[in-house]
Amino acid sequence: MANKRDFLLEIGCEEMPSAPLMKAQDQLGKLVAKGLDASGLSHGEVRTLSTPRRLAVLVAECATATEEINEVVRGPKAQIAFDAGGNPTRAAQGFARKNGTTPEALVRRVEPDGNEYVFAERSIASVPAIELLSELCERTIASIQWPNYRSQRWGSEHATFVRPIRWICALLGEEVVPVRYADVTSGNTTRGHRVLAPGAHVVAEPATYEDVLEQSFVLGELRRAQVIREGIARLEEERGGAHVDTPKGTFDEVVNLCEWPSVVVGTFDEEFLAVPQEIIVEAMLKHQRYFPVYAADGSLTREFVIVSNADPAVNDTVCAGNERVVRPRLDDAKFFYDEDLKVGLSAFRERLANVVFQKRLGTVLQKTERMEVIASSVAGQAGLGEEVVVASERAAHLAKADLVSQAVVEFTSQQGVMGGYYAAAQGEDDLVAQAISQHYRPRFAGDELPSTVVGKSVAIADKLDTICGMFAINEPPTGSSDPFAVRRSAIGVIAMLRTLPQVSLRELIDVSLAAYVAQGLEFDVVAVAAEVRAYFSGRLAAIAREEGAEPDTIKAVSAIGVCDPVAYLSRVKALDTARRDSRELFDDLATAYARASHLADASLGTSVDATLLGDAERALLEAVDAGSAAVQEAIESANMDDAIASLAKLREPIDQFFEDVLVMDQDLTLRENRLKLLNRFEGAFKDVANIGALAKGSK
Repeated sequence: MANKRDFLLEIGCEEMPSAPLMKAQDQLGKLVAKGLDASGLSHGEVRTLSTPRRLAVLVAECATATEEINEVVRGPKAQIAFDAGGNPTRAAQGFARKNGTTPEALVRRVEPDGNEYVFAERSIASVPAIELLSELCERTIASIQWPNYRSQRWGSEHATFVRPIRWICALLGEEVVPVRYADVTSGNTTRGHRVLAPGAHVVAEPATYEDVLEQSFVLGELRRAQVIREGIARLEEERGGAHVDTPKGTFDEVVNLCEWPSVVVGTFDEEFLAVPQEIIVEAMLKHQRYFPVYAADGSLTREFVIVSNADPAVNDTVCAGNERVVRPRLDDAKFFYDEDLKVGLSAFRERLANVVFQKRLGTVLQKTERMEVIASSVAGQAGLGEEVVVASERAAHLAKADLVSQAVVEFTSQQGVMGGYYAAAQGEDDLVAQAISQHYRPRFAGDELPSTVVGKSVAIADKLDTICGMFAINEPPTGSSDPFAVRRSAIGVIAMLRTLPQVSLRELIDVSLAAYVAQGLEFDVVAVAAEVRAYFSGRLAAIAREEGAEPDTIKAVSAIGVCDPVAYLSRVKALDTARRDSRELFDDLATAYARASHLADASLGTSVDATLLGDAERALLEAVDAGSAAVQEAIESANMDDAIASLAKLREPIDQFFEDVLVMDQDLTLRENRLKLLNRFEGAFKDVANIGALAKGSK
């Protein structure tokens, strides 16, 4: 068995951007592990480490050589492997190919059972790991992908990397692994912190690598993150429950901007607290990578956290420099806000006529006009009075006006939010201002919904208008393309309508498409409406699956074309619950329904002649009429449990009917009357689910 030593590959270069650095680190470990396995080198744990200036992989207990292989594999009998003339048969050729040899190299040998067999003998010499690792390292460096980032060349070399490579440290135990990439050759040294420990530092063996780094003021990404979080936690504790906002994206980037982090607290001038905090915070987070500090009551303070990569001894200087830098950023934010207030939303709204929403769907101004119609319908159906309807129309009227404001052009993620501030500043109703501020919600699955019906009305109008528009021009989302976020918009509409059970999505779709027609867009309204409803049904089916509903229950509800979220999901839940509690009853009912629906003839109608009915038929008719009335009453009161329970009561009379009655009687009059009765039975279920889909063996 080969000896084992730890292996290290460190690629040192100029400072790498955060996002590609994290992706490259993930690739590095996988590439090395895969390469070691392919080379036949046994190994232990493979782990990676990164800083802005290096990518490293550490492999525990890597074999110093591949295992020597001596194999003898028995194949078919010799009389099968070779014909009478001694020529190899297809059996011999296949066996030889499988074992990496030729038919001529096969050996014949008589086994103890008295039969002669052919054998494949394979001997592979041990290969030193150094040779294999040298090739693996060079191949790995060249194989790292940099999506969305252009790799660089340096000097007169043609090899590329995301940033110029300055050193390579490659060790197997204490031995240097020869690696050459571009104009850099490997050695046993790493580089320390640019300021605190510049120059080369010897790494005696991989086991000491991280200690050498720490002694030269360099920490791996996990330790850097820990140091930063500990520093922030101390700061929060010192300020009595303060909170430092560290969104993941910015935090990860800050971790990858330093090698020896220290947490420093700076302050900005109090005058900036009069500016909407959202743009102040964005200016700090997105532009400067500072973390804002909030007081225990949630209010923004003048303080912000800086993560320094300099000598901690000069933290005061670092702080002063960053305070000077942040002021112009905040000055810009304040200037944009003050200038926007001088213009007002109404003037901004007029400018939307020059902003294209989608080339075939018109301008953003036209979108707001359609949104007013839809929002009014949502608010009206919600039934909270004329004040809510008026506020919804007004909020939709102004919702997109801030898109052309200076603040939103600079801080694009604050669209809507800034509109809310501008609306409040010009004296709009609080409901209107709040709705404008929140109408982009929910921005993703699980995000907060608008907090008022007015806000939900505008948000639904915005999203539904986009969905219907994209279907109207035959550009629905595909598996690989959804530029207008139709899928996310549909999920948002469903989430909001689940809180507004009295609002009909089916009706809103018709209202939205009618608004496009009114603006002159030509399309097949009936067909597009059906497509949009089917799309929402598909989204609802996916949600039902995520919430644990049974597949055949989803199929049964989807079959009746329900697209209203509350109606769909309440049916699924009630049907699943009833089936779980009374599985045998519903299996039998489903079977009976399936039988009835196969016999039923919709062309005959449901007008049953009671004078022609026998006892079982009459009992079924009475049960169906009573059940249908109960189902409709339950649906109107949004009580699907009662609707399902009413349908369950039809099991006994339908079973008795099929037992006592010959449906396809030779008497045409009796036959058609019985088929009409089955039509009537089937109709009792039409607004709940296709119960036949639950029958065993149904497709």
